[in-house]
Amino acid sequence: MKYKILIGLVVSTITNIIICQPSNAENSNFFCGILNKQPVTLMRTVRGNVAMIRWVSHNYFPPPWTAQRRCQEVARRFQRNYDNGNLKYIIPGRLNGEPVVCAALKKSDRCTNINLLFTLKQGANADQTLQRLMDRGALAAGYVLSEDGSAAVDVEIYLDEATVEPNVSPIENETDTKP
Repeated sequence: MKYKILIGLVVSTITNIIICQPSNAENSNFFCGILNKQPVTLMRTVRGNVAMIRWVSHNYFPPPWTAQRRCQEVARRFQRNYDNGNLKYIIPGRLNGEPVVCAALKKSDRCTNINLLFTLKQGANADQTLQRLMDRGALAAGYVLSEDGSAAVDVEIYLDEATVEPNVSPIENETDTKP
């Protein structure tokens, strides 16, 4: 009798874990590729590869943080937040006194070390920079304001509206060292 209860708990737990996974996780993942000679963090979707962040500035951060290395690290952070079910919105914010961009479950969420996607240049306006780095047409469709007036990007709408980028290949890791 005790074994049947234990087996039932294990099966129930495994079922809950499987059900809580994002429904399209097997069809989507984030990676870094090259478009127009620039590193781009992309998401592989059912429609095709969608550019999330175009790394247009190459000298904001000191070595070893090249645009390519940042692209690869940010792809890993997008994937981690996506896998954890924490990527409904992309929000600008501040963390440790620096402007940042983060994943969020709610528009009103705050940036933390856990949901951090990337840090911006000191003094940058996170909201304006986010608008500059993402696909403008898709961003306009997915751009929402929360009750407190802060901006957020609805990821689902963004992915539905963003241009699909043909013929993008992942670029190899520069290094496996993490910041």
